[in-house]
Amino acid sequence: MSGIANIPTPRNEPVNSYAPGTPAREALKDALKAQGGERVDIPVVVGGEEVRSGKVQKVVAPHRHAHVLAETHQADPAAIANAITAAVEAQKEWAEWRFEDRAAVFLKAADLLAGPWRARINAATMLGQSKTAFQAEIDSACELIDFLRFNVAFAEQLYREQPASGAGMWNRLDHRPLEGFVYAITPFNFTAIGGNLPTAPALMGNTVIWKPAATASLSNWLFFELLREAGLPPGVINFIPGPAADISGAVLSDPNLAGIHFTGSTPVFQSLWRTVGENLPRYRSYPRLVGETGGKDFVVAHPSADVDALAVALVRGAYEYQGQKCSAASRAYIPKSIWPAVRDRMTGMIEGIRMGDVADFRNFMGAVIDAKAFGKIREYLDAAKTDAGVTVIAGGNANDAEGYFIEPTLIQAEDPGYRLMCEEIFGPVLTVHVYPDARWTETLGIVDRTSPYALTGAVFSQDRRAVVEAMSVLRNAAGNFYVNDKPTGAVVGQQPFGGARASGTNDKAGSILNLMRWISPRSIKETFDPPKDYRYPFMLEE
Repeated sequence: MSGIANIPTPRNEPVNSYAPGTPAREALKDALKAQGGERVDIPVVVGGEEVRSGKVQKVVAPHRHAHVLAETHQADPAAIANAITAAVEAQKEWAEWRFEDRAAVFLKAADLLAGPWRARINAATMLGQSKTAFQAEIDSACELIDFLRFNVAFAEQLYREQPASGAGMWNRLDHRPLEGFVYAITPFNFTAIGGNLPTAPALMGNTVIWKPAATASLSNWLFFELLREAGLPPGVINFIPGPAADISGAVLSDPNLAGIHFTGSTPVFQSLWRTVGENLPRYRSYPRLVGETGGKDFVVAHPSADVDALAVALVRGAYEYQGQKCSAASRAYIPKSIWPAVRDRMTGMIEGIRMGDVADFRNFMGAVIDAKAFGKIREYLDAAKTDAGVTVIAGGNANDAEGYFIEPTLIQAEDPGYRLMCEEIFGPVLTVHVYPDARWTETLGIVDRTSPYALTGAVFSQDRRAVVEAMSVLRNAAGNFYVNDKPTGAVVGQQPFGGARASGTNDKAGSILNLMRWISPRSIKETFDPPKDYRYPFMLEE
């Protein structure tokens, strides 16, 4: 078969409103009811074969932790070793497939997710990760669909990148996959990231060991099943839930490790990087390390800021999905002149926020993911109630009797170096430092120096000169920078996502830049009429 690939032009997936009376709302409620009555048995999948070790970890609903949704079998050493072998073997065929054939798998997966699988995976995300209907929709449906479709278009664009050819020759680039397998380590907080980290390298001809987060196993497992229905061959992606130390220990010591695609904490990524460095002599090639890690994301307001827009951005940016977004607004700097108005608007909204079971669509928030996260956040809140110079303005309470619930919390700190202004919390806690209006420029410097992270940030100002100054001073403080908008909600194809400093390698998921990390180009020069005399013209006699 010959022809030019005609990749469908990607468009961002429309977001369902789930308003009362809509078919999408009814379908989602039906899926929630069905899945709420099941206990799913999630296996390890190695080379297409399901493996059940018998040693399982329970997946519970964070907002009702007595409710067991699934039991996930944990990979044992034999399964991990077999997965590595399966990935290496599968690449021999997968890498030789035409791009169009690989692309067709993921384009079909996108259509399946947009259609018959949408309610199922959204419901699994809601139940297993305590997301509201809207938060699940923009994540496990829209963003994941966008990743699948846009990555195919980006890959075609990348493959079209070819060198010029001089007379009598043909130069070209062979965009090979990496030699070996890619290790994808995915987080609990975004089903879309769980799906993108293994599929982006696979699209480029790589094979993958996928270690999902334990608490996101249900939604991740359903997506893996969807990929199999879409025609993904055995061994291309191997689904390996289990103990992180055991899996990483085996994978990072294997000579065939070609790359790591990671989203998670900064300490874990740094540990992986150190281990790879120690193991460099044993690898067949230098592994590609791509990581998106932590954030201590800021919102800085100028005295000219629109108070209503700022207050809404802070509430949504800090409390949507319980603040469990690496992009969530976690620290804010607000001038004294507008702080009373911003504070009053925020407290009014916070008082109206409903929190509870996400199956009740009236709730704006669910629970944080597990007991460990709950305990960490509660310790921060308990300290804030007694620390000098710190005022809890709204919220501040925690209750884990039924679910891991943390109230949306607004804190004011006199010291811009207070720990809640510096340390990543990953919960619904926003700390505000109120600064004198005349210290705008000085405050920008504080924002830049305070945190080791540089993921997202926002400036609110109706004075363009202030915006220009903030964009300059804070140029390296955030990989995704927002003007008069909350620092969350990056859309594939519109705002490529990623940060630098302690926030990661800034390889921009949702763009061609990320896919470039999963190829190893080979430059080919073909000469049609090669020279047959070793001598050059300058050597001839006069």
